[in-house]
Amino acid sequence: QVQLVESGGGLVQAGGSLRLSCAASGGTFSRYGMGWFRQAPGKEREFVAAISRSGGSTYYADSVKGRFTISRDNAKNTVYLRMNSLLREDTAVYYCAAGTAPIATTRAGYNYWGQGTQVTVSS
Repeated sequence: QVQLVESGGGLVQAGGSLRLSCAASGGTFSRYGMGWFRQAPGKEREFVAAISRSGGSTYYADSVKGRFTISRDNAKNTVYLRMNSLLREDTAVYYCAAGTAPIATTRAGYNYWGQGTQVTVSS
């Protein structure tokens, strides 16, 4: 059983930056593909970014490509999401996820989820 704990969310002005972290425990971190999803009020949870087990491959939603960067440190059992040039529409609860698939861009590809961290972008 893998436990995931997100941190780093908060309130930021449009155009600003945040870095989210997700600390994993209870499993062999390097065996899991990792992803970030987000859910805005009244909307479905959507894919944001994914990274392969080694970190050698990454995928991004079109809406965040060029602004967000996913990375991982297998020695620290942590995955990160660096978010630059934030927009109001990036406001959401951001969830970290771990899956046994090498890398996945859909919710079905993930077995474990964190509780989420709120990101609010103000104008």
